[in-house]
Formats: sequence, structure tokens, C-alpha cells
Amino acid sequence: MKRIGWKWSSVGALLVTVALVAYPAALRAQQTASVHGHVTNPVGMAVTKGEVRLTQDRSAEEKNRKYPYTFALDANGDYKGTGITPGNYLIIVFLEGHSVDFYDNVNLAANDDKVQNFDMSRKEYIDKMTPEERKQFEEYKKKNADVAAANAKISNLNTMLTQARADTKAGNYDAAITSMQQATTAKPDEAILWVALGDAQLGSADAAAKAAKAAGKPVASDPEITQKYNDAIASYKKATDANAASKKPLPETAAVSYNQLGQAYAKLGNGKDASDAYEQAAKAQPANAGMYYFNEAATLYNAGKVDEAGAAADKAIAADPKRADAYYIKAQSLIPKATVDPKTQKIVAPPGCVEAYQEYLELAPDGPRAEEVKGILNGIGAEVKSSYKAGKKK
Repeated sequence: MKRIGWKWSSVGALLVTVALVAYPAALRAQQTASVHGHVTNPVGMAVTKGEVRLTQDRSAEEKNRKYPYTFALDANGDYKGTGITPGNYLIIVFLEGHSVDFYDNVNLAANDDKVQNFDMSRKEYIDKMTPEERKQFEEYKKKNADVAAANAKISNLNTMLTQARADTKAGNYDAAITSMQQATTAKPDEAILWVALGDAQLGSADAAAKAAKAAGKPVASDPEITQKYNDAIASYKKATDANAASKKPLPETAAVSYNQLGQAYAKLGNGKDASDAYEQAAKAQPANAGMYYFNEAATLYNAGKVDEAGAAADKAIAADPKRADAYYIKAQSLIPKATVDPKTQKIVAPPGCVEAYQEYLELAPDGPRAEEVKGILNGIGAEVKSSYKAGKKK
């Protein structure tokens, strides 16, 4: 019995020993506290740079004070600290190395996760400001109010712009025009708003012209339709001026404005001004020059200015060699110069004409003008390669 009793007592002693080894670590884990919170400045904005420090050293001067715990503020103005020894703390917010707010006698008990926010817009904080600090605060408050108002205004204009574009796309031109007239009045220096207004006005003019044609009425002499196009022209000009006068003119905005200006001039039959506008668009945004030069070529061609159209088509081809319709316009501008050989009585196309037609077929074998081009080539006795025959694709 004694042996058995000894063995049990020995096991008991071992168990007690193990418990005593593990217990202090568990005890230490239970004796820490946590703190977290949010920090806002006197105008109610989150303080996103700085740190929150904890100390029990209240007797030393600030520059000599020791802070055993320091927790950084995040991008939302929040902080979180863990592993804090329980106790009574002075908690201070530091910004750029200077204390800006504090709470004293903050008790952190074991296992606490205490919330300690710092709202510097509270009356007690404002009342303790020096006259100079209050002056700076009022100036800062006004500046931020102005910024907030400007941001709200921009947000509202962006909403109006988005809706106006949707209305223009849907054919609700009057709604888009009204909205953008209000927007340009509120912010006349914003080029993109003038572009959107011009687009709505151009859409309205095109719709009116289409309706007049369907009714068999003359379009060119209709003063109401002409005025609609002139309204669009005025808006696009204001867009180019506003963009040029801005601190950072945007090439894409300039190019779009000039391109649309060219469209409006073309609809009025003003080929010269339309051509000039497309040239400006190409200079503003060389990456899209092929499109702008092609628009110029098409406008001139439709206006019956074949030579000028051919020159613009050459520029479009140089900028974008894969633009099939540019080759078509080039060939069409050359074909009137074809002659007849007096000996063979065969049609002789001017240099570059047949090649331009063939290049169109090369790029658009099933394009909308493919059959027309094949007919022209057959008519002047030029070879139409087998790969271009009707019904066959490249």
C-alpha cells in the first residue's frame, strides 16, 4: 500500500509541477489590454497621418516623456493597439511629431478592448484653442467647406453629363440640350460640357434635317435647321477655346471638339471650314489622324471637291494604311482624269488609280463598294484578280 501511495503522490507532484510551469504564461496573456478608436480633426475630417501614443509618465516634459506604446493611424483615421499592460494611461494623438489632442486617466483593465475616439470638433477642444489657432481653424474650415462645395458641384455636373450623353444617344435631344445648357452656365470653363451640348445640338439638327427630307422640304434654306447647326458649331468652338485656356489642355478633348466641329460645318455644306477643323483634329491627336483625315476626305468628296478630297485621302492613307475607304476616295478622285488612247481606244486610268481600287478590294473584298469597284476595273479594262471575284472571300 505504501508503494502504491508513493506512486500516486509522485504523479500528483508531477502534475502540480507541470501546472505551475504553464500557469504564469496563461496569466500573462490574460493580463493584457487593447485599445482602438477613430481620430477626426476640428472640421470633422479623418486624421490619416500620425500616431496615438500611450504613457504613464506624466511628470516629465513632453520631449523627455517615454511612450511604451505607439500605434499608427491608418488611411481611414483609425488606430488599434494590443498587448498593453493594464493600468491608468495618458493617451495622446501626435501629428508630425507634435501632440494635438489627448485624454488622461484612461483605465485599461485586463482583457479590455477599450474604444477611445478623438473628436477634435468637440466644444471642449475648440474652447481651448488660442486666438491664433482659432483663426487658422476658421480659415481651414472655410477652405474645406469651399472644397466640399466644389466637389459636390463637380459630382452633380458629372451626373448631368452622363445623363445628357444617354439622352443624346437615345434621341432625347431637347432634354440633353437643356441639361447641358445648365451645366455650361454653372461651369463655362469645362470643355467636355460644351462638347456634350454640341453633340445634343448636332443630333437635334440632323433629326430635323432628316424629317425635312422625308417631307420633301428643302433643308439648306430652312432657317430653323441652319440655326440648329450653327448652335452646335458655337458650342464646339467654345469647347476648343475652354480646353486651350485650361491649365492642362487635353489633346483628346481638342481632337474630339475639332472633329465634331468639322461634322457640323460639313452638314451646312461649308467644306472649307470643315476641312480646316479636321486638320486641327489630326494635329491635336496624331494617333487618330487617319480617322480625322478620312473624315476630311469624305466631307470634301461629298462636297464635290474631288482634288482636295484626293489629297486628304492620301494623308489618311499615310496615317492609317489599313483604312479601305480612304483608297476608294483616292481612286474616285483620280478616275475623272482617265483618258482614251487614240490608237487602241482603250481607257487609260491616271497613275495610282487602279492601284487604289485594287487596294480597296485587298482590304475590303466584301466591302459595301466591292462590286462597284470591280465594275469600274472591268470597265476600264483593268484586271480584277480571281481572289476578288463575286462570291469569293479573301
